[in-house]
Amino acid sequence: MKRLLQYFTIAFSILSTFNAAAQDRNAQDSVIQLYGVVMTADSLRAIESASVIVENKGRGTLTNYQGVFSIVVLKGDNIRFSCVGFKDKIISIPDNLEGNQYSVIQLMVSDTAYLPATILKPRPTRAQFERDFVNVEVPADQIEIARKNTDDATRRALIAALPADGREAVNANIRRQSQRLYYQGQQQPINLLNPFAWAEFIEAWKRGDFKKKD
Repeated sequence: MKRLLQYFTIAFSILSTFNAAAQDRNAQDSVIQLYGVVMTADSLRAIESASVIVENKGRGTLTNYQGVFSIVVLKGDNIRFSCVGFKDKIISIPDNLEGNQYSVIQLMVSDTAYLPATILKPRPTRAQFERDFVNVEVPADQIEIARKNTDDATRRALIAALPADGREAVNANIRRQSQRLYYQGQQQPINLLNPFAWAEFIEAWKRGDFKKKD
């Protein structure tokens, strides 16, 4: 009786292993890489920041500035495309899809929204209009923001104003210790005749690093 119970236990373990392996294979076969592009139906213009949501799964993504997206879904999932100013669109991933990739070109139809009436009134005087027009702040586009972030003068000002974090302080201390140990027992070289130091000094002088700051 004891040996029979052992046989049943071994057989149950083997069947459980086969069942788990089969479930893993089914789960892997049902995983689909969904990718594509979202565009307007009338002018085929890419729609930026459109939502691509997997229904009832709490997952999703957004399209980039070219309208392209990519997300992992399962066979049979319902995908909702939505964006402000367009009607929502829902597609289903086929259950009998072969392979693990599925591409779509989703066209969005404009949705008409009726807003309450707005009354536009002119400025009381031309002088006030000119003052407000000149002082209005125009938001910078992505190219202008990137140019400001990579500007040499801005980066030098940030380096001079911002304190060093922990990693930078530790690295600077290690470099100082390495240089002190490298020249231990001997006289450190003088950079008065170092051409690289002179080149760096001339570049700093041209940039105006030695000018008196107010």
